Amino acid sequence: MTSPKELSVVVPIYNEEESLPELVDQLLAALRPAFATFEIVLVNDGSTDRTAEVLAELSNQVKEIVGVLLRKNYGQTAAMAAGFDIAIGEIVVSLDGDLQNDPADIPLLVDKLREGYDLVSGWRYKRKDSALQRKLPSKIANRLIGRVTGVRLHDYGCSLKAYRKEVLADMRLYGELHRFLPVLANIEGARITEVKVNHRGRRYGTSKYGIDRTFRVLMDLLTVWFLKSFLTRPMYVFGFGGLLAIAGSLLASFYLFVIKLMGTDIGNRPLLTLALVLGLAGVQLFCFGLLGELQMRTYHESQARPIYRIRETLRGNTFS
Repeated sequence: MTSPKELSVVVPIYNEEESLPELVDQLLAALRPAFATFEIVLVNDGSTDRTAEVLAELSNQVKEIVGVLLRKNYGQTAAMAAGFDIAIGEIVVSLDGDLQNDPADIPLLVDKLREGYDLVSGWRYKRKDSALQRKLPSKIANRLIGRVTGVRLHDYGCSLKAYRKEVLADMRLYGELHRFLPVLANIEGARITEVKVNHRGRRYGTSKYGIDRTFRVLMDLLTVWFLKSFLTRPMYVFGFGGLLAIAGSLLASFYLFVIKLMGTDIGNRPLLTLALVLGLAGVQLFCFGLLGELQMRTYHESQARPIYRIRETLRGNTFS
């Protein structure tokens, strides 16, 4: 058994062979004076450059490094989930591997967490990104997420966050849900706050995000909204919609029945088709609600399956 650490720093990396050595140097400079025991969990998300080789070299030189090599590129959410599962620190901090987050801010987040919070999110209040391509869409997205979920933060996209380990243990990540970790933590009853952190311009490589990320964020936002509102009560949304449809069908059918008794032909009326469609849709939605309730019971009672596969784990001078 490996002894628990005071702090684990989880960094998903993808094609960061140039920035990785400098990132490790900055992390060590920030962590060694502030923490008695810590580990740096570097998760290589199927990089296609020399990142894996550089990570292997660093893991042999620095005893605090835990290198994780995923079999292929699963995406940032899966890479972070792998790092969270492997981390043994009582406090877990995540940040990007491109040097835009400042490791010197880690003690600041941890100190804030120790005031009684479960999650502390970084706020890049002076972002060094393009105003039109990055800052404006991010600002709109942050307001939209805050309004939809009720968890209002200035900067959901900042990867620099600090968590209590027990909070992460209650959450399962998939899709692109890493950006919604504060919302998922809020579902579990976590106390959340944010602090201002530094943000630096990109020095190596190019951004891994494209315009397609907007669509993925919107879809995951709908997922998170549903989870936050109806995770344990899907009947509330499907059943309520089904009852409304059934009620509409009954009203339309009653109206058609009355006018049929009065001698009016209803065989060619569009309202008759609408009444039939509403009736069938209502029954289906109500059944979806019942099935959803059964699925939620299965979800909560079954053992979750990880969304990643680890090829090997590097700890200091050992391979496993």
